[in-house]
Amino acid sequence: MPSDTKERIQAVARELFMRQGVQNTSLRQISDRLGITKPALYYHFSSREDLVRSIVQPMVEDVERFVATRGQGEAGKLLEDYFDLVWQHREVIVMVMQDMSTLAYLDLGQRMFDWRRRLITLLLGPELTQAQHIRATVALGGMSDCTVEYAHLPPEEVKPAAVEAAAAALGLQTAM
Repeated sequence: MPSDTKERIQAVARELFMRQGVQNTSLRQISDRLGITKPALYYHFSSREDLVRSIVQPMVEDVERFVATRGQGEAGKLLEDYFDLVWQHREVIVMVMQDMSTLAYLDLGQRMFDWRRRLITLLLGPELTQAQHIRATVALGGMSDCTVEYAHLPPEEVKPAAVEAAAAALGLQTAM
């Protein structure tokens, strides 16, 4: 079944990209690991960039939907939901962090900054001091880092501490 092969290619590519970096992983390595020919891989993905984009795109769509559909309100709930979102996509975040050039050729760098600015506005409002921006950057970045650094732990062990620390950085109280 083609979609099964496509998913297997993405799974092996994700693993190799996370371990070796995108630029250090060839399509030949991926096809050899799967026991398929390189032309069979090209049937599903026209290039390494196409393959990387197919792995990263679900995260991009989820984050864009997240920031587009949220309104200002309960900051604690927003932090909890944001943690769940980044936890869900932690392998992709690791993959991107392992090879920062992925940000450039997928044009993700600016989009990620835009997402963060939108989240900060949702959390604290539009009129912020520089110190509030800095604290919010630490809060959101720290939560993302926790999903990568502590990915080997169950999320129910990581989430309460990460959300509490983010809320503290923002000067908020949480129910967790």
